[in-house]
Amino acid sequence: QVQLVESGGGSVQAGDSLKLSCASSGRAFGRYAMGWFRQAPGKEREFVASCDWIGGSKLYADSVKGRFTISRNNAENMLYLQMNSLTSEDTAVYYCAGSLGGSVDASATAYTYWGQGIQVTVSS
Repeated sequence: QVQLVESGGGSVQAGDSLKLSCASSGRAFGRYAMGWFRQAPGKEREFVASCDWIGGSKLYADSVKGRFTISRNNAENMLYLQMNSLTSEDTAVYYCAGSLGGSVDASATAYTYWGQGIQVTVSS
């Protein structure tokens, strides 16, 4: 059983930066592709970023490209999302997710394991 726990969320001002972390309890963390998704109030969950099992291949949603960076530390079973130049449009609950596939994927259906989510609020 893999458990994912997000941390690092909070309330910030537009233009600020925030770094989300996701801790995995599973021993096989290094085999999974990992991703970040988000869900704003009244909207569907959307893809944010994904990286493959080693972190060499990365994929970003157009809305965050150039502002967000996904990274991972397999030795510590950690996934990160560095978010810069935040806007009110980035306000959402952010979810960490793990895929058994190993490759980057923007589809939520590819991910088996999900964290409980963490709130990010950006005030303009």
